Order: sequence, then structure tokens, then C-alpha cells
Amino acid sequence: MAMNTSKAAPTEKELQDIDDWLPITSSRSAKWWYSAFHNVTAMVGAGVLSLPYAMSELGWGPGVAAMILSWVITLYTLWQMVEMHECVPGKRFDRYHELGQHAFGEKLGLWIVVPQQLVVEVGVCIVYMVTGGKSLKKVHDLLRPEHSHPIRTSYFICIFGSAHFLLSQLPNFNSITGVSLAAAVMSLSYSTIAWAASLHHAGKAGPDHAVDYSMTASTSTGRTFNFLSALGDVAFAYAGHNVVLEIQATIPSTPEKPSKKPMWRGVVLAYIVVAICYLPVAFLGYYVFGNAVDDNILITLEKPRWLIAAANLFVVVHVIGSYQIYAMPVFDMLETFLVKKLRFKPGWPLRLIARSLYVAFTMLVGIAIPFFGGLLGFFGGFAFAPTTYFLPCIMWLAIKKPARFSMSWCINWVCIIIGVLLSILAPIGGLRSIIVNYKTYQFFS
Repeated sequence: MAMNTSKAAPTEKELQDIDDWLPITSSRSAKWWYSAFHNVTAMVGAGVLSLPYAMSELGWGPGVAAMILSWVITLYTLWQMVEMHECVPGKRFDRYHELGQHAFGEKLGLWIVVPQQLVVEVGVCIVYMVTGGKSLKKVHDLLRPEHSHPIRTSYFICIFGSAHFLLSQLPNFNSITGVSLAAAVMSLSYSTIAWAASLHHAGKAGPDHAVDYSMTASTSTGRTFNFLSALGDVAFAYAGHNVVLEIQATIPSTPEKPSKKPMWRGVVLAYIVVAICYLPVAFLGYYVFGNAVDDNILITLEKPRWLIAAANLFVVVHVIGSYQIYAMPVFDMLETFLVKKLRFKPGWPLRLIARSLYVAFTMLVGIAIPFFGGLLGFFGGFAFAPTTYFLPCIMWLAIKKPARFSMSWCINWVCIIIGVLLSILAPIGGLRSIIVNYKTYQFFS
């Protein structure tokens, strides 16, 4: 892992060798269905389990509108990113920040995209570290003998994190396709369990079972802030765009067969799965439990015990894959900086140390701040909504320059206005949630 102290700029051959080693550009042999696995794994996170709770704070009308509108807008902005991947003939924008640099300029593009992308990707990795540990603990608690000693969440986060020290050494997106496929299947499985078990619960409760659909907060101020926080939960659930260009970079492309065609096929399949996972869980979970639903529908569903334990185990497998999907672009940024800027020699020792340190960092933050998910509603609001809802639209206007007041121009501006409002309002609700709940937050719990 020797550092090259020479100040000479790397030659074209050296730059090509580095690109052939970096995780995003080292393999371009992916099939269209690889993009479907990766997009499902990136999109359908454990956030789907909080959607019934978000519905309970939004109510039927705004909740249904937010869910369906978010699905339509994010599918549209995802299409834009797929189209812009090769918007310059003979050049591929393999990374989100490269497209940003093309749209906004070399320096400004970096400053606009990279901080937001890192907040999303590192934040999601920490949340999934905590989610994986808590889900493992839930499985243990459901299946352990009655009088056995309880085990702290921190130990389960360590168990979950230890798997990533090994998996993080897989070199690129194509090498984690098997992990991603397993994760995509698991997300469909635990989502199905969530809504099917809700229906089963409704059937057992009988027709006379009363469900309260009123807002949980007693004051108009509380209802307003809870509404805004719920919008942040919906935005978090749909935030999968930060890895789209990096996934498309793995698909081969020629002038006759551009990568956008197989990529779009994979995206459409992924979004059908997203609808199958999100909408039944959100609507049926809220329909059955009303405002009594917990912020994780699997907590509300305590029986049958073996089925809920299985669902939590599926969550563990899924977030293992999701962690790797969101970590891969961070590994790429880290290794690019070490090799191109600091001139370290590329190789497995550098990769082993750099990636292991990143996994250790996310694990330690997860152990120290196991309530990080509550904070992400605030911090993530600044980054999830822009990178998913409206930054692609701004790039489209800057690069494609549609005629003013044309259909494309109007649609993009509607998405930008909705996205900007979301990125302003959601963090307000998230901040209020932190202030209300800070007394319950425990470090190293």
C-alpha cells in the first residue's frame, strides 16, 4: 500500500488502469436484470415498514396522495437520470457527481452533489447497521427461552457488522449481484408478510373491531409537525436515486445498443416491485390498525411469533444487501481519492484497510447512536428529497434546455417546487421529533 510521492500527473494509461480497478468502472458486463435486483435492494429498504405509521400521521387523503405522487415523481426523475447517463455522445457519466459537474461546472457540481450524496449513503449505511442489529435482537427475543438474560442491542450490531468486514471486500457491483438478489427477494417477502399478517389480524378481530383513524396528537401544532415528519418518512422510503448512475455504469454500452435501454427495463421491473411492496403495506397496515400502529409494523404484529421472527430475519438479509449497495459508491469515492489524489498504489491491501475502516466507522456510530434513524429524518430531509425528487430535474433543465412553458419544462418545474417544499418542510418535522423524544434517546444502549 505504498504511497507514490511523485508529483507528476498520472498518464492516460495509468488513469485507465485505475478506472479498471475502481469498483464502479471495473466491470461493465451486467445484464438488465442485475439493475432490477440492485434498484429493488436500494429502494425497498426497511423504511417500507414505517409507511403505515406515516399514513397514520398523514391521514387517508394526504397519505394516499403522498404515496402515489412520490412513486410517479421518483420514477420520472429516475428515467431522467437513466437518459442523462450518456447525454454526451461517446461519454458515460458513471457517477452522480460527474453528471453534476457536467450540469453545473467542474467545482460547483462537486459541491452540490457530493455532500448530499455522502449524507444519504453514509447515513443509510449507519441506519442499516442499527436496523440489522435491532432486527437480529428481535429474532432472538422472540425465540429465546422465557427466563434467559436479555442481550444488549450493541452486541447484535457488532454481529451484524462483522458480516460486512467480509462482504465489503467484494470488488464491484457485479460481484454483489447474488447478495443483491437475495436482498430483493427478502424485501418482497417481509413486505408480503407485513400486509398479509395485517389482513389476518383484521380477520381474527372480526367486523365489530373498531379502528381509530384520527390523528394521534391532541393539538393542532402537534398534528402539523407529525404531518411534516411523516412526509420525511415517505421521502426516505423512496430515496434510491443516489446509486442509479453507478448501477448503470456496470451495463455494457455501444452506439447501437446504449445502456439506457436495458437499464430502463430493469428500473421498470424494480418500480413494479416497489409498488407491490409499498402500497399494500402502507394502506392495509393503516386500514387494519389505524393510529394504533407502531413506527415499525412488525412490532405491532406480535403473532404468530415464528412468522414475525422470520420476517425480521428477512429484514436482516435485506439490509445486508442494501448496506453493500449504498457502500459501494462510498468505496469508489474513497479509493478514487486515495489513488488519484494521494497517489497510493491500487491493490488489495489498500482496499482491505480503507473498506474495513469504513465498516468499522459505521458500526461504531451505530453502536454509539442507536437512535440514529430518528436523527436521519432531520438530516436526511436536506439530502433525500433533493437527490431524489428535484436535483435530476434541475440537471435536465441545465443539460437538455427544454423550451420555456413546454410540457417537459412545466413537469420539471412542478417536480422542483414539490421537492423543494419537501426538503424544507420534512426537516422541520424531524427536528421537532428529535426535541420531543430526546429524553428517550440513550447512547450505547
